[in-house]
Amino acid sequence: QVQLVESGGGLVQPGGSLRLSCAASGSDFRLNNMDWHRQAPGNERELVARITNDGNTNYADSVKGRFTISKDKVKNTLYLQMKNLEPEDTAVYYCSADFATSATKWRPILRAWGQGTLVTVSS
Repeated sequence: QVQLVESGGGLVQPGGSLRLSCAASGSDFRLNNMDWHRQAPGNERELVARITNDGNTNYADSVKGRFTISKDKVKNTLYLQMKNLEPEDTAVYYCSADFATSATKWRPILRAWGQGTLVTVSS
């Protein structure tokens, strides 16, 4: 079982920066690919960024060049560094992770989701 807890959200002015963190905890698990998604009111949840088990990254066109996804494998923590924030970035941000357990014979076929953290970009 894996629990994901996001932190770092809050109110920031347009053009500002914010760093989100997602801490994974539990036992008998191995993390694999990890993602950041976001959902604004009235919108569908969208994939913002992904980092693979090997460290390769992918970004949505809307955040490319402004957001950076990274991870600390020792701390089991995922990060999203957000720069040049725009009002359109306002949303609840969720982290997710593919993971494996001994029950899955260490196949990364399970997924965990955090509860989300709210980012509001406004002057």
